[in-house]
Amino acid sequence: MKPIRNKNVTFVDLLDRVLDKGLVINADIIVSVADIPLIGINLRAALAGMETMLEYGVMEEWDKTLRNIAIKERKKIEEKAVEVVV
Repeated sequence: MKPIRNKNVTFVDLLDRVLDKGLVINADIIVSVADIPLIGINLRAALAGMETMLEYGVMEEWDKTLRNIAIKERKKIEEKAVEVVV
């Protein structure tokens, strides 16, 4: 089976695919002068939708923390709305 190239792919299709499947970039950069390494940079980046990241166990604590903050803020807003009505 040969891969088929679709020439009508839009940016939205590409972005949807990347967020659904995820994209990981690993890069090691070394800046050297006269074969003497001066600076070393190890770069690691991941790009994916939250559902994909949670599926793979990435950022679970961050997601839980943000959800708890949102719940607390929503309760505060609801309590203020009840005070105004009363």
